Amino acid sequence: MGTIRESDLPGIGKKYQIETVSGDKIVVVIHDDGRREIYHFEADDPEEIISQVTLEDEEARQIASIIGGMNYRPKAMESIQVTLDELVIEWCKVEPSYKCINKTIAELQIRQRTGVMILATVEKGKQNIIPGPDDKLVAHMTLVIAGERQQIKLLRDLLLNG
Repeated sequence: MGTIRESDLPGIGKKYQIETVSGDKIVVVIHDDGRREIYHFEADDPEEIISQVTLEDEEARQIASIIGGMNYRPKAMESIQVTLDELVIEWCKVEPSYKCINKTIAELQIRQRTGVMILATVEKGKQNIIPGPDDKLVAHMTLVIAGERQQIKLLRDLLLNG
């Protein structure tokens, strides 16, 4: 994961300097009036701006939603991760070949056997926030799960092998 540095700009707002894993340098300035300025710098010359965009508050929020995957999750991405120290939140699809199909969360003893918490289940046209122990796992369901990497690995094995 890249690095993000935050600093106050008195009388202006906040500045976020982002250096990505691939080496890109981006600066985001959030003005107190809600306006955002995004600067992309030349990799070889960190003082040379390649491009700059100014967004109003609503535009910035729309773009944040798009980039964050709130409206669309690329099909190529099997899982999305957000890491908070050791905690990982992932989206995990239940494939038709998995042995966990039609078993309840309680039957599988997911929390006890893996330590993972299922935050939500998502099926076409319906979602269930904080599912209960009697909820069944079905093919093509997406689980929103939280745990440590090793715990999530245990869960994936449990889902696959029952």
